[in-house]
Amino acid sequence: MILILGGTTEGRQAVETLYSCVGRYFYSTRDSFQKVECHNGIHLCGAMDVDEMTRFCRQNDIKLIVDAAHPFARNLHATVAETSRNVGIPVIRFERRYPYANDDDLIWCDSYNDAVDKMLAHDVRGLVALTGVQTIGMLERFWSKRQCRFRILDRDDSRTKAQDVGFPAENLFYYKEGSDVPDFKGFDADAIITKDSGLSGGVAQKLALARSKGWKIFIVRRPEISSDFITVDGVDGLRMEIERLLPGFYSLTTGFTTGSCATAAAKAAIMAIITGFRGPTVNFSLPSGETMKMNVEIDFVDSNCAKAHVIKHAGDDPDITNGVKVSAIVKLKDSGVKERQTVTDGITFVAGEGVGVVTLPGLGLQPGDAAINPVPRTMIASEIRKIYAGDAEVVIEVEGGRELAEKTFNPRLGIVGGISIIGTSGIVRPFSHEAFVESMKREIEVAQALGCRHIIVNSGAKSEAFVKRFYPKVEPQAFIHYGNAVGDIMMLAQELKVEMLTVVLMIGKAVKLADGNLDTHSRIASVNVAFIREVAMRSGVDSDVISRIGDNMPARQLFDIMPPEQYPDFYHHILALCYNHCSRIYTVGLLNMLLVTDKGDIAAQITSN
Repeated sequence: MILILGGTTEGRQAVETLYSCVGRYFYSTRDSFQKVECHNGIHLCGAMDVDEMTRFCRQNDIKLIVDAAHPFARNLHATVAETSRNVGIPVIRFERRYPYANDDDLIWCDSYNDAVDKMLAHDVRGLVALTGVQTIGMLERFWSKRQCRFRILDRDDSRTKAQDVGFPAENLFYYKEGSDVPDFKGFDADAIITKDSGLSGGVAQKLALARSKGWKIFIVRRPEISSDFITVDGVDGLRMEIERLLPGFYSLTTGFTTGSCATAAAKAAIMAIITGFRGPTVNFSLPSGETMKMNVEIDFVDSNCAKAHVIKHAGDDPDITNGVKVSAIVKLKDSGVKERQTVTDGITFVAGEGVGVVTLPGLGLQPGDAAINPVPRTMIASEIRKIYAGDAEVVIEVEGGRELAEKTFNPRLGIVGGISIIGTSGIVRPFSHEAFVESMKREIEVAQALGCRHIIVNSGAKSEAFVKRFYPKVEPQAFIHYGNAVGDIMMLAQELKVEMLTVVLMIGKAVKLADGNLDTHSRIASVNVAFIREVAMRSGVDSDVISRIGDNMPARQLFDIMPPEQYPDFYHHILALCYNHCSRIYTVGLLNMLLVTDKGDIAAQITSN
């Protein structure tokens, strides 16, 4: 069991992260209005002291605490730390992001007393206070002498708290949870005070407001938390730590893309040159801004060059690169930069052993470039720029990548000599549907870049081999596998404005699609025998033939029961239903559909007028 302390944006995100877990958890908030829907979880309401939390953890066999409470919940953080020591269980601190920490115009305050001293020293005459109703009393020494407007929640209990400390009601501004910062028109302010509550606490908007008006900015530092806490600042890091600390809490585990691996290796290499870093872990940022950590090893280092590597962990995704070594060689101000290599922010990327080279257009890279996709390039360049401002060359290597590439779509995409360094999110999610859709999109883009106006999509190698006989002159890049994602390939064809689309179906997927299933995976859709019998009846098939359609038989046996040459209306009816579902999604071009038998013959065909 897991105990989550929430009531915040991070608390809600933690609950969402646990949606697909197979374990159980408790979600605890101070107030009842902070309740959220907890799939597989139980919501608790009310604060607990150390004794109560310790007793609760022992009685409910809590193995892990996730502290996702507000950063200024000082007493709660202390309670969690002591409970952790009492029970002997780890704590994950789901922290917020604080990208403004080094901004030069911020006046940092260690406490509210310190803030009052500094505001008076800066001769603040009119203050907009965005620190919350609980801090009105703490700032009384200021507002009793100078003009001050306080923003509080538009709730009766907040108004009562302000009244109890004697703050003038006419100087209150109200807002609702989740609303933007008000404009404070009509108030002659010259400063703002806020808490260091991170991006999800709205600090970025508050700072933007103050800067737009030229106000001084006072910001109260958040309290420190226990150094024993394991800190994450996003949902991917949270899930990975739960997977590590509680094996089996999720049925499937997540991992890193090759792009993340290359980023971590490159970060380690540049740090080895500049700072003398020797491992064992390095932090880097995902495209979302979340900070992640990966184990690295330094292979060699000298004054202007270093090599580092990581071992890729792809989780439970069936990834052929899981467990392979991904290396980065970083060279500073290398004069031997290869021609025709795309440069990202002064960083030149080169394909090392096991990394492919692009030979066709349409991938967002120039032919001749290393097959290191734009997102990983940006990730690597960003990490290097945190350490080093000069030009550099980055060589990425993948052990055994040349052989692995033969098992991928790379040859079809015109990538030769190795695999691609890919990843749009940096994270491999188990059996990642998003990655497959992205792969289909890139294949269509390559085909279009080669001038293919006619795209032919099929479920896999078998149906592709059949259909190539009918379109012998069509470029090989125009044939694209959709697996089970019929709906997704239709939406991609619509999005990318494919001029002519041919969809090739075999009978198992056709009967599922005809029944309205745009994802034909067996986990999502099964063969609906009742539906097949109904279509057969409407197609004029004799009842004795229909009776032979068994409840658990494979769909391909339909060809034995109802040979296409004898029952063409049935197969045309099935394909027409498929056509109706697909034509509602894909409307920008000509749509053709083929139903192919196990022998490669056409059982039915529909062509747009």
